[in-house]
Amino acid sequence: EKLRVSEPSNAYDFGQIINAVNANKDKAACADLLTITDPKKLPVLLSNKLEGEILLIFIQSLEQYVAGKDPGLAYQHLFYLSKAERFKVVLALLSKNEKEEVQQLFDLLSESQSDQYSLEDLESLKKVYEL
Repeated sequence: EKLRVSEPSNAYDFGQIINAVNANKDKAACADLLTITDPKKLPVLLSNKLEGEILLIFIQSLEQYVAGKDPGLAYQHLFYLSKAERFKVVLALLSKNEKEEVQQLFDLLSESQSDQYSLEDLESLKKVYEL
């Protein structure tokens, strides 16, 4: 059964939805959440709760459900995700395979056209993700 996702109004709500999404590994629901959440609000909504598995389910959901339909939105989420507290710590703890998943999303975005980002933007964001 698919989780119903509504726009979170605060970090607590967002955290509750993320926990449910993560417990079920529900990438479709995660994609819904990312589609209705303003990317600019991500750092505030994540607060200090960013973890490796949350970063990964975000990446996987963006890759499988969002990037194909709206590469600009996927880029915006990647951009603001990198501004979240604990981002550097979480990034440092990713395994080689997990890093490859992040790379796949960047590859997908570089093959897509969007007025939200240029290839230069993508390249500089890749450096932030240490790719």
